[in-house]
Amino acid sequence: MNPNPTTTTFMLSSPSEPHQHLELESVREVPDSHAWPALDDHPTVYEPVPVVDLAGPDASVAHLARVCESWGAFQVTGHGIRSDLLERLESETRRLFALPMDQKLKAARPSNGISGYGLARISCFFSKLMWSEGFTISGSPLDHALKLWPDADPSRFCDVMQECSDEMKQVAGRVVRLMLLSMGLTPEEMKRAEEGTRVDQLSAVLQLNSYPPCPDPNRAMGLAAHTDSSLVTLLFQSGTSGLQLLRRQDQHGPARWVTVPPRPGALIVLAGDLLQILTNGRYKSVAHRAVVNRNHHRVSVAYICGPPPHHKLSPVGKAASPAPCLAYRAVSWADYLGLKAELFDKALASIMVAEDSRGDEGICC
Repeated sequence: MNPNPTTTTFMLSSPSEPHQHLELESVREVPDSHAWPALDDHPTVYEPVPVVDLAGPDASVAHLARVCESWGAFQVTGHGIRSDLLERLESETRRLFALPMDQKLKAARPSNGISGYGLARISCFFSKLMWSEGFTISGSPLDHALKLWPDADPSRFCDVMQECSDEMKQVAGRVVRLMLLSMGLTPEEMKRAEEGTRVDQLSAVLQLNSYPPCPDPNRAMGLAAHTDSSLVTLLFQSGTSGLQLLRRQDQHGPARWVTVPPRPGALIVLAGDLLQILTNGRYKSVAHRAVVNRNHHRVSVAYICGPPPHHKLSPVGKAASPAPCLAYRAVSWADYLGLKAELFDKALASIMVAEDSRGDEGICC
């Protein structure tokens, strides 16, 4: 029996299985389909999240190296993206998700596609659904925008998304280059590391996320814990907290979740799996999740970037890591996404080189 008799349910079918889309903002009680077991696998604590000012002295490579090694994430300010553009980005994101469900489903992401409206891609790895909805933009959003607003000019939405993508690409390029500089690479290693990672080569998708208010936040999950497949992800979040980073066990305590508080005008940088491969494991990708809120509707926008899809990325050498050998095989982003879609959190391990075979394969540094 449906515990929410007034809730409208829509079915989005795919060749593999149907997915249930609820009008989450109208739900008065968390249904079993969205009720997660205990969410306290690790304690949630307060720790100040590092801030890197790209326009100030904190952008030093030594500071950045410490942050990347200990956190794998930081808030970035001084990035040069105007506050009014970020305000319009939030406004257009809210305008999209405020549309009726049947209208949003007209721009549904196909089962074999990248762009469009739908559930989180990692949903298939979990038995419970997440308290969120998403919209992915790869390339021009015009075709989908025409379906979302058939009787209105879609240019306002498209122009804001394009301008934000262009600006975030410049910031991502600066951040990736600073990360590479912070590793102390030799000139030859730096040249090789920049192949496929220069700002003019970066490819990306823009991911819009919506986390409506939840009547029982302790029983629902906005977005389950995962790492991104990217080199780096730039995240803009609205004024409601929800993003949590998983800090690994260290001298300060056991593994724990740390909430990233909203910081006006700041973006959040998340290290992805491809960065871990490129740095030979020195800068590890950061696991993160999104929790939900009882009273406020949170939105976020992620710029998920990496090298050209078919460019083979490999560790840059022993300067990237204390390890004397290369720990990962070369892989393209396209192939790695395929591994991630099949193996999820075991994708990185699947391309690790066994220690007893590294010398035989001639990939020791």
